[in-house]
Amino acid sequence: MTRIKFKNSAAFYDVDGTLIRINIVHAFAYYAARQASLADAARTWGTTAASLPLFWAADKISRKWFNELFYRLYEGMSEDRLVTLSEELFEDVIKPNIYPHAFDLIAESRRAGCRQVIISGALDFILKPLAEYLEVDDLIANRLEFHDGYATGKLEKPFVGGATKSEIMRRFARANDIDLTQSWAYSDSFSDFPMLAVVGRPTAVNPDFRLRAVARSYDWPVLHLD
Repeated sequence: MTRIKFKNSAAFYDVDGTLIRINIVHAFAYYAARQASLADAARTWGTTAASLPLFWAADKISRKWFNELFYRLYEGMSEDRLVTLSEELFEDVIKPNIYPHAFDLIAESRRAGCRQVIISGALDFILKPLAEYLEVDDLIANRLEFHDGYATGKLEKPFVGGATKSEIMRRFARANDIDLTQSWAYSDSFSDFPMLAVVGRPTAVNPDFRLRAVARSYDWPVLHLD
């Protein structure tokens, strides 16, 4: 049987909850537990615990607001240390939590001729080892701002997440001659509805309750990668 090839198409993947079981909180916890001193680690954990109600409320209102608040926790961390520990983070935390069928999903769209693109609100240095391991073509992720080698707690523009993903995908498509009507997008979260709606072939993967309902109403495919 001849496999259909989709020229000038791409497959866009969210990461947290879609390709892996964990999220940005687990990554930060790994860094927080490996601060240079016990006092730094305790201070970081204390700040995180005190902020949990605010994070919960922010995530319910806006994924952009949540990420901006959450990444302030990285303020003062060394860029060298963050990048150096990213490989250990991948091996110890991320790699064991990749959904088993994530490989099959990526392999299938690669065989169909799609350009493989990760687009995620997680941080670029955290996702780089995963992108290399999965052999995707492009990585679009949030970037921390650094000053004199230390994180300011702010994100560089453009912010990646929620509604902004769709505009980033449009710009990427124009720059790379990608036809979005012939492209795929995969996500687990209702917050990524704009990302899914901008392509011709959206798919809900391990969907939350709201996305499952939307997928059912629009007759989108639903996949479970575990």
